Amino acid sequence: MEMPACCRRQLPVLLLWVNGLMTLGFAGAYQQTRLCNESLMLEKLPVCGKSFEEMMKKVDSKKWCNLTEFIMYYDNFTQCTEREANSASCFWPNPLAEGFITGIHKQFFSNCTSDKVHWEDPPDEILITLILIPVMLTCAMITLVVWCSKRSDIL
Repeated sequence: MEMPACCRRQLPVLLLWVNGLMTLGFAGAYQQTRLCNESLMLEKLPVCGKSFEEMMKKVDSKKWCNLTEFIMYYDNFTQCTEREANSASCFWPNPLAEGFITGIHKQFFSNCTSDKVHWEDPPDEILITLILIPVMLTCAMITLVVWCSKRSDIL
């Protein structure tokens, strides 16, 4: 199918116009115009920490390393820190908020160690199958492309 000549000439102009709109932020991108009030954010973040601390008192300290026991509390804490950072016109996460969150992690999760996962190779039959399927699909696609390019009179 051949495009009309007028459409071919107007297409680059349209693409440049759309690119210009996206570059200027008219395509839905939000540009922050206010400066971050870091001192206000640092005043508000401890409220989130206190709230999280109160919620964590409900959880047995032996279960603090089990995320399923307090995931809702942690989600509330995360949303609180994000809300407070945004109310101070700061992006989230930012270095100050991350430092505060790291302090909370040290307070509650310093005794939680991650067990080293011992990775093992799958059995040879599965490994060979996982390797051969993409190789065969790649070969089939290359063959199909070459065959179709030689048979352009039909397409």
